[in-house]
Amino acid sequence: MTEPHLEQSIFGAHEPEGRAARRRASRRPKRRRGRRFIVLALALAIVGGAVFAAYTVLRPVVADLTASNDFTGPGSGAVQVTVQEGDSGRAIGTSLQKAGVVKTSKAFLEAAQADSRAAAIQPGTYTLKKQMAAKDALAILVNPKNRTVPRVTIPEGLWATEVFAALSKGTKVPVAEYQAAAKDPASLGLPASAKGNLEGYLFPATYEFPAKATAREQLATMVKKTVSELDKAGVAEADMERTMIVASIVEGEVSGDADRAKVARVIENRLKDTTGPTKGLLQMDSTVHYAVKKRGKAGTTDADRQSASPYNTYRVQGLPPGPINNPGAASIAAAASPAAGSWLFFVTVNPDTGETRFATTPAEHQANVNQFNQWCRDNPGKC
Repeated sequence: MTEPHLEQSIFGAHEPEGRAARRRASRRPKRRRGRRFIVLALALAIVGGAVFAAYTVLRPVVADLTASNDFTGPGSGAVQVTVQEGDSGRAIGTSLQKAGVVKTSKAFLEAAQADSRAAAIQPGTYTLKKQMAAKDALAILVNPKNRTVPRVTIPEGLWATEVFAALSKGTKVPVAEYQAAAKDPASLGLPASAKGNLEGYLFPATYEFPAKATAREQLATMVKKTVSELDKAGVAEADMERTMIVASIVEGEVSGDADRAKVARVIENRLKDTTGPTKGLLQMDSTVHYAVKKRGKAGTTDADRQSASPYNTYRVQGLPPGPINNPGAASIAAAASPAAGSWLFFVTVNPDTGETRFATTPAEHQANVNQFNQWCRDNPGKC
């Protein structure tokens, strides 16, 4: 009879099949626990890596969010920053940040919003330090004494060529650029009656031009000021050129304000005196000086008065073809409103003091001329 089949144990003995199955089942959970541990470890590694990556990426962001947007120190070194005409607080802050003066434009804007003086910051170039606290930079900008601007003073009575030279010296813009701008009168705002002639319309004053102002912009500013003075004097646009011619002669002939309106009246009277003793000739030395381009001496020579220039009012009747210099406000006002009087003559009998005598007859005038000639004899080289 055949014996029942028994499974051999690991010890060489045979076990019942049910018991062996239970033993195999008891070993299987251990392998599953090992796999779960491996999966858990891998998950933790992935999460840890993600956390590290997030920390690496976000750390600068967090630092930026928590760091100050302003420097704390007084700064060092020196740097120049230019505030342009019309710059807003934000624009100024941006310029300061780009120059390394303030840490952020926001810091400057916050400082400016907290200080009412910021609204009065003037255009110009300022010297500041690098890495300044925004409030310290603002303190420099609100003080007008700290700004540097191209400042040019143009005296009354200069010729346009002399004005160009003075502007160039003050702003460092080449004279050639002013000459080129003068050839485009339409862009300068000249009144139509000027017919493109810039002479006379470069108003004498002290100007603070923006640091980067072009020659055209500077000349346009001066023309605008002249037109403004003409408007103030009640001169219609059609009459502006004539008024400027008379004003320029007044400027060239008179040194004291008290006589300007009287000289303007002499000019008007002589223009009407076509059949009288003056025969409509102005006979103004200032116009001859312009014709021969001479300065520095009172009176004119016989040779000067023989010039064929249309500006020689000893030979040509009426007004010269254009202004002979760039007159100031007092001369413009005098030309617009001459004094009442019948004078046909005047002469400055003492060029040092500006004393001027007026006359209605040739005889009276000759007596005044004799007094001037005596002054010339007493002051050799000045006539």
